[in-house]
Amino acid sequence: MSDGTPADESAVAALQFADSFLPAGSFTTSYGVEQFVAADDVEDAADLQALVATYLDRQIGPCDMVVVAAAHDAASDGDLAELRRVDRRCSAVQLPAEFRESSTRTGGQLCSLVADTEDDPFLPTYEEAVEAGGAPGNYAAVLGAVAARTGTSARQAALVLGYSFVTDLVGAAQRVLRIGHTDVQRIVTESRPTVVAAWEANEDRTVEDLSPFAPLVDVLSAEHERAERRLFLS
Repeated sequence: MSDGTPADESAVAALQFADSFLPAGSFTTSYGVEQFVAADDVEDAADLQALVATYLDRQIGPCDMVVVAAAHDAASDGDLAELRRVDRRCSAVQLPAEFRESSTRTGGQLCSLVADTEDDPFLPTYEEAVEAGGAPGNYAAVLGAVAARTGTSARQAALVLGYSFVTDLVGAAQRVLRIGHTDVQRIVTESRPTVVAAWEANEDRTVEDLSPFAPLVDVLSAEHERAERRLFLS
C-alpha cells in the first residue's frame, strides 16, 4: 500500500485522536481515581491496575465502546437524528453527574475542534445540534461520529477510546498517588489485551443494550462531588 492512501490517513487520524496533544480537556478528569485514592481503595500500582481492568470490563466496554460504534454507524449514514438519539442514550445511562459533565465537556471540545479542522459537511451540522442543545455531545458519541467521517473504523475508534481512557486515568493517578513512570507504563502495557477484550465482548451490542455496572465507582464519584478539596473535576 502506498503512502498517502485514505487507509493510511485514517490510521494517522486514529493516532491523532488518541494523542494527549489533542486539546479536548481530558487532563481535568480523573475518572474517580482521585476519590479512590482519598478513600484508600487505591494505594499502589496493583490496586490501580485492578481499577483500570474493572472500568474497562464494566463501564468502558459495555457503555462507551458501544456508543462509539452506534455513533459511527449513524454518522456513516449521515443520519443526524439517529446520532442524536445515540448521544442522548449515552447520557441516560451515566449515573454520576461528574461523569456526564466531563463527557459532554470533552465531547463538545472535540466536536468543535473537528468541525473547524475537518473538511466534512456533516460534522458542523452535529456541532450545531450540540450547541443548540439538541444533542448532549458526549465524548464517545462525538468520537464515533468523527471516526466515521474521517475513514476510521468503529473498531479502531473503540480501541482509541479504550487506550485514551487508560492513559488519562493512570496519568491522573500519577498526580495523586506515589507511583513511578515505569509502573505507569507497565499498567498501560498490561491493559492492552483488556482494552481489546472489552471491545470484542461488546461489539455486537446496540445502545438499547448499554449496561454499565460499577456501583463503587458511582458511590465514590458522588462523594467526590461533595469533597471540599478536588484537584480534578471528576
